[in-house]
Amino acid sequence: MRTFLRDNALSLVFLGIFLATLVAQAFVGHADNNEELRRHDQAVISLGEFVTSSAFVVDVAENWQSEFLQFFVFILATVWLVQRGSPESKQPGDEGRGDDEDQLVGAYARPDSPRWARASGWRRSLYGNSLLIWMGAIFVLSWFAQSLAGLVVANDEAAQHGEAAETWLGYVASPEFWNRTLQNWQSEFLAVGCMVAFSIYLRQRGSAESKPVGLPHAETAVESD
Repeated sequence: MRTFLRDNALSLVFLGIFLATLVAQAFVGHADNNEELRRHDQAVISLGEFVTSSAFVVDVAENWQSEFLQFFVFILATVWLVQRGSPESKQPGDEGRGDDEDQLVGAYARPDSPRWARASGWRRSLYGNSLLIWMGAIFVLSWFAQSLAGLVVANDEAAQHGEAAETWLGYVASPEFWNRTLQNWQSEFLAVGCMVAFSIYLRQRGSAESKPVGLPHAETAVESD
């Protein structure tokens, strides 16, 4: 058990932080939502009703879709683009998908390589792009969930003001939807861009996201291997 915890500490810690913050968001959001209901002389709802409501789902999905879009774009960009000096980048000159020998696939696979890395045809192609596919799928599903939950919330508010309900297409084309969406997107891409650029000149000793402290600014970390 101790070995398991040590070998998986990074994943487990972030899973724990995620669950703790999600639970905290549920409690705080529930309290805020009930305050809003009281201000409008409406009956408050239980925590269970809140976490299954569109109001909670839209806030959660809105953040998830922007995070997974960030990773999707970053993974795809780092296949073809480089940034000299950044540990987030491959070495200049290594742009592209790499050959079979570099990727340890097919005839170059090791005995302990994943089974589908040793396979041929569609299985190797699917596995060779599985990270990008999975991130993209979660983004699309989260974006769709955000749009559906957001539509319910928007139509509830419209009903309270005696206005007509919107269709799904009308909502996803509305300024309100894209204002919420783009607020998240711009912050995610700013964070990624800053990480790529700052890591050229700044260091964090012991972090896998940083170059060695004494490595020159212009040298990409993999160049020192």
